[in-house]
Amino acid sequence: MIVNLADMSRASTGRTSGDIVIEASAQKIMDQIADLESYPKWAEGVKAVEVHTRNEQGRPHLVTFHVDFGVIKDAFKLDYQWDGDNEVNWRLIEGKVLTKEDGTYTMDPRPDGTVKVIYQIEIAASVPLPGFIRHKVEKKIIKAALEGLKEQVEQGGSGMG
Repeated sequence: MIVNLADMSRASTGRTSGDIVIEASAQKIMDQIADLESYPKWAEGVKAVEVHTRNEQGRPHLVTFHVDFGVIKDAFKLDYQWDGDNEVNWRLIEGKVLTKEDGTYTMDPRPDGTVKVIYQIEIAASVPLPGFIRHKVEKKIIKAALEGLKEQVEQGGSGMG
């Protein structure tokens, strides 16, 4: 499984990014991303997820995550904004340790029927976290999320429901 971890946009945006190619439709991938309640089963470091509200399409809007990423253990609330099956953005609205967690999944459909999934994230914490440690945590989150997502989607993950 190849996850391309790039930080080419890091200098201008402060975000770390990675991507992976998945053999599925953008809709199937976004349905799996939207099934946040299943994340503890397959997303490394995610211990529990509570969806508080959903948008008109039934996708999560306000969500609390309980995570353990080694140097960062926290419970935090995210606000999700969905753009159909093209993109989802989220931002931190409340956290104990994290003071920022802004992220995006973007779907880039390919002519061969696969989809390149691009994940960007930027985190900040209330505790001193050297830049290289923060960047390492961001890369770990991206790698685990993309590899887990690919496995779930290609091997019949649960999707929304």
